[in-house]
This record gives sequence, structure tokens and C-alpha cells, in this order.
Amino acid sequence: MTDLASAPARPLKIAIVGAGPAGIYAADILTKSEVPVAIDLIERLPAPYGLVRYGVAPDHPRIKEIIKALRRVLEHPDIRFLGNVSYGSDLKLEDLRHYYDAVIFSTGAAADRDLDVPGIDLPGSFGAADFVSWYDGHPDVTRDWPLTARSVAVLGAGNVALDVARVLSKTADEMLVTEIPPNVHAGLLRNQATDVHVFARRGPAQVKFSPLELRELAHSPNVDVVVHPEGFEFDAASMALARDDKQVKTVMKTLNSWVGKEPTGKIHRLHLHFLEQPVEILGETAVEGLRTEHTELTGDGNVRGTGVFTDWDVQAVYRAVGYRSTQLVDLPFDHRRHVITNEGGRVQDLDGGQLAGIYVTGWIKRGPVGLIGHTKSDAAETVRHLIEDLATRPTTAPEGDDICRHLDGRGVRFTTWAGWERLDAHEIALGEAETRERVKVVDREDMLRISIPEE
Repeated sequence: MTDLASAPARPLKIAIVGAGPAGIYAADILTKSEVPVAIDLIERLPAPYGLVRYGVAPDHPRIKEIIKALRRVLEHPDIRFLGNVSYGSDLKLEDLRHYYDAVIFSTGAAADRDLDVPGIDLPGSFGAADFVSWYDGHPDVTRDWPLTARSVAVLGAGNVALDVARVLSKTADEMLVTEIPPNVHAGLLRNQATDVHVFARRGPAQVKFSPLELRELAHSPNVDVVVHPEGFEFDAASMALARDDKQVKTVMKTLNSWVGKEPTGKIHRLHLHFLEQPVEILGETAVEGLRTEHTELTGDGNVRGTGVFTDWDVQAVYRAVGYRSTQLVDLPFDHRRHVITNEGGRVQDLDGGQLAGIYVTGWIKRGPVGLIGHTKSDAAETVRHLIEDLATRPTTAPEGDDICRHLDGRGVRFTTWAGWERLDAHEIALGEAETRERVKVVDREDMLRISIPEE
């Protein structure tokens, strides 16, 4: 065994489980440290990039520009990409501890947060994360989506709620210029929605829309944006927010320019309702309506119920109230915060002690909050602690032993960076044939067939 402080004869072997932005940023920071490293980015999907590939709406190509920066990191010679490898089934924690000196989990948060209201489990009530995965061509979700509702409710006041509402409001052909796969285009062609209602329980100054996302609602030639004046209220705390926060001020200015405007006759309408909180999804065997309670501002950024209820005629409800992480095998989990128990990225055992050599970063570490900038600083903290710990702890991974032989022995068909480049080129070629940037391959077996050449 080698002590890091005495200059190791070999690079530190680090596994990062999860190849989304959080894991890739951690790998980037490690390669730029003064410590020699050999990093394996282990991803359960055959393709890298996580929520950038499978969580960003396809009609937001500017946001996907981040992939260019992530790609440069993954091309680093000290980083290997190993895709289609699932932690908990293909690899266990003891395997990772055997082959690596340290392990960072960056598996993110891809499940929907629960919303505890009656009727939430009725057919026609959906989690936004599942719908996003469908229209983003995720290989592990259904290929079909029921889009028979004429009037739809979207619950939430963040960018995901806007994404869901926008995709439901646009025509299928508007989306055809993006990278959506054929099954998504076919599904959107069957979409019956004419009215999409977004409900926010707080006021217009408290929503979490970004100005860019909000303004894009009005860019469609087929969608009228309707901001209902009921609930469009501000108090002293709201005005203070607008004064102190440029983003809030811009959002309020945009909303104010729309409030009370009558629809112009476009075929679809996207309605924004403020100070309305869902209290019940109505229906016996399927969604037949939504009941909301009007709320009022309390002067501190919060709201309280007024006891005034409204029933809305909708046939589908999408909850976009946030993401949550899911528990990983053999790792302690905080079920209240939905994160792996940790202190500054150091995973803690059930007694509060440090689980040696095991770390977390990203949403699985801090919860699904913050933007890309937070993810970078979050990864920097975790990597700093990892390097500090390994400076005083002997390295343990055996030399000359490689995880790929272990995966081969278990019959795991794993993809590599070269395999991703083949799949990437294939998708781009599909897009070129249709004058699009790319067309996603959805089926996992197809992804593997393209990524892994026949022997």
C-alpha cells in the first residue's frame, strides 16, 4: 500500500458513479488537481450526460450547449466512460471498494417528489419527471404516452412546469425541428390538449421561472399565453424581491405585460394561475377535475389558505413540484431530505462516522436545488475532501486489476467513450437526413448494438 503524501507510484484509482454534469465536473476537478488520477465514470445508461440529455426539453438547444464543455472533459486521457453499468446489480459497493481507492456517487435526482393530495394516484395523474423522460427519449420509460385530455393541469412554479406546459401546448410539427425520436413525434400528433393550465400556490414574485424560460412561452405561433388577473398580487415582500433580485424583476415585468390579455384565437392556450394550491384531484376511475384553494400572501414570501375553493374541468394532471433522489444499495440514506447522508460530500454511516473512501456530489448530496454553477462548487468541495483524506489514508486498490475484466466476467455489455462516439455520429446522421441536428435513438438494445461493434 502507498501513502499519498509520499508520491504514489501509480495514479489514484477513482470511480465516479453517474455521468451527468455533477460526476463529470468532479472528474474534471480531479484531473486538474496536482494528484495523478485514473478515473472511471460509471453510468447506468449507455450514453453520458445525464439530465442534460434526458432532462432538458428538446426545444431548448441553447441549454444543451453545455454538452460541448462536458465532452471536452470526457475526452481527457485519464478518464474512461463505462456505460450501461448499473450500480446495485452489475456492481456492488464491495466491488467498487476493491477496484478503486475512492468512490464518488453522483447519481442525481430523477424521481418525482410526492404530492400528498387525494386522487393523486388516479389514472391521468402523472409525474412531470416521467413525462420529461418520455419526450426526451429515455430508454427505460414507455414508448407511448396518453395525450387524450383536452384540458390539462400542471402543478408547479418552476422551469420544469413551464417545460411540461410548453411541450403539451405546442404542435407536434413545431417540435419536429428538435431531436425528438419518431415515437415522441407520433405521440404529440395525437395530443388532444387545447388548454394547459399552470397552477402556482404562491404569487408571481415567488415563482422560480427563469426569465428565458418564461419568455419562450410566447414564441409559439400556435399558443396564446393567458395570465389570469385573479391571484396576480404583490405585497411588500414581493416588491422587495423585485427591487433586490434582477431575475425576479424581469419575470414580474414579463408577466405584467401579459396579465389580463385576451386570447387572440390561436389553436392552443397556455394559462398561468397564481395563488392557487391543489387540494384534491377529482374523479372516480380517472382524472375528471382538479380542486384548488385560493391562497393569500402573508407578507414574508409565504401563503396561507383562504377557504375559497375552485373546481377546474381537466382530464389530466401533471405534478412538477420537484425531483428527489432514490436510495442506493448499501449506502445510508436520509429519507426526509432524500439524499445520501453526508458531511461536505463525505458519506456518513448510521452512527455519524465517515464511510471511508466513499463520497457524494450533486443532487444526491445536497438535494435537487441550484444551477450548474452550484454543481461545480459542490464537486469542488467533495474533491477537496477526497484528496485531503487520501493524503493520510493508504491507497488500497490493487495494481493491474481492472474493473472491465470483472464486468466481462459477469457478462455485462458495457459501452465506452468510443462506443458513445459511434452512437453520437449515428444520431447526427439520422438528423442530417431530416435536416435536424440529431434524432435520438431510444431503444436500449439499439443503443448497445450501435455502440458495441460485433466481434
